[in-house]
Amino acid sequence: MIISASRRTDIPAFYSQWFFNRIKEGFVLVPNPYNPKMISRITLNPAVIDCIVFWTKNPNPMTDKLDGLKDYKYYFQFTLNPYGKDIENHLPSVQKRIEIFKRLSDKIGKEKVVWRYDPLLTNKNYNISFHKEAFAEIAYGLKDHTERCMLGFIDHYHHIRSEVSKLNIKPLTKEEIEETAISLKQTIDQYPDIQFDTCTRKVDLTRLGIPSGLCVDNKLIEKITGYPISAKKDKNQRHICNCIESIDIGTYESCLNGCIYCYAIKGNYNTAEFNSKKHDKNSPMLIGNIEEGDVVKDREVKSLRNDQLSLF
Repeated sequence: MIISASRRTDIPAFYSQWFFNRIKEGFVLVPNPYNPKMISRITLNPAVIDCIVFWTKNPNPMTDKLDGLKDYKYYFQFTLNPYGKDIENHLPSVQKRIEIFKRLSDKIGKEKVVWRYDPLLTNKNYNISFHKEAFAEIAYGLKDHTERCMLGFIDHYHHIRSEVSKLNIKPLTKEEIEETAISLKQTIDQYPDIQFDTCTRKVDLTRLGIPSGLCVDNKLIEKITGYPISAKKDKNQRHICNCIESIDIGTYESCLNGCIYCYAIKGNYNTAEFNSKKHDKNSPMLIGNIEEGDVVKDREVKSLRNDQLSLF
């Protein structure tokens, strides 16, 4: 199985000690997002975990602990955008995050650190010219420290519209998307070792030479693990998502990065801050603990390894 850690919150930035405690204990409890009383017990046995995919904007708190994953294969989806405190409120400076990215890459290998420029959004302060310049600066800083860049565009989810509208952030037009994408591709083409993909099929830029990529990527996982896997498309993700199946161990409304565009905190940072105070690094659950009436069931999991030899 593939563990996603996590699309729902930034585990490396805020909950890394809890994560390594769960690795030591060998299991994690994950409430159903739609019915929190129903809880899955998921084994973290390395014999059945093919790969762990970390999602983060700041892995620095986790970097020095990675020796605790010596029995596991993993890689990072590292979001590195150029916005200020008005958009991403609680992040280190862009230059600091570039250095964090490079340090992580030097430690685990550049193929295991994917750069996400996501989401691309615009307003008066962050116009297309801004993105052209900022992307070029970050790309130059990361040119020897990653093999892939994932480009994503803002989704105007209903529950974040009030927050993004305060800064006059509107959906991008087709013309704006293509103008920006062409410029960014011209920049990344200077670094032929970096593959440039879009995140999801929502925006089709294939005719511009930018394919639709996978974040939870079977090919990358096979490269990291050294063996073939057999995996289906993740049915729990949107139809426009290309990712293969994974099990997410995070909890919504618990990330403290303070990004106004974040679907995972539903535009409500105060709720995320409140929930984070219920976090116990020794609990088997990320937020809170088992309560009366909770129903815990073992989730059946298995390795996706496929050692069958092809005849063709």
